[in-house]
Amino acid sequence: MRAWLLLFSLLPGLALADACVVRSQAERLDVKVCQQNHNIPSKLFREGFCQPQLKGQTVEVEFVEQCPSGAYGVCQQAHVGSGLYRQDIHYYGVASDAAYLQPACTGQYQGKWIKP
Repeated sequence: MRAWLLLFSLLPGLALADACVVRSQAERLDVKVCQQNHNIPSKLFREGFCQPQLKGQTVEVEFVEQCPSGAYGVCQQAHVGSGLYRQDIHYYGVASDAAYLQPACTGQYQGKWIKP
């Protein structure tokens, strides 16, 4: 009986979204990305990775089941957080930013850059 109670107590954690859309705004700056979780523990993903602290910027976060379409580039299997965790990072907005983001994806994050 205890095992069933434990299982049911974990169910709300299973219903959490697998992705978060992060939009940051400042003077002459409007950035939108979506992070699709692969193996980051749910609480860490929601309370850490999806909650950036950006000085001087307004940040809005929306949790969704999956990243929306319309990204100009995706860094697949990006290694984050000491390289132990992986996520896909979807970039929206100014497509010319890919010139800076693609090298960061393949170099710093050891991911694969794709154009959806």
